[in-house]
Amino acid sequence: MSNVRVRAVVRGRVQGVFYRDSCRTEARRLGVRGWVRNRDDGAVEVVAEGPRERVDQLLTWCRHGPPRAQVTDVAVTDEVPRAERSFRILH
Repeated sequence: MSNVRVRAVVRGRVQGVFYRDSCRTEARRLGVRGWVRNRDDGAVEVVAEGPRERVDQLLTWCRHGPPRAQVTDVAVTDEVPRAERSFRILH
């Protein structure tokens, strides 16, 4: 099974609601590697790498996020896999 890599920019009320920590927990549960970070424009950026089915499951989660989040848009682009080793929060 080959891995895929996607970059998602998540917009809405996604900062200050534990989105990054919750995303890391969900990614690790799914066995997806990559990272998540807050952007200066108020969005959250997620890079996810792993089997297509599991990356898609994480993207489904990203579309609603944790309970206090209000996601209004998720823009996804495909990228070339880079063999990420873990899933982490970037600061």
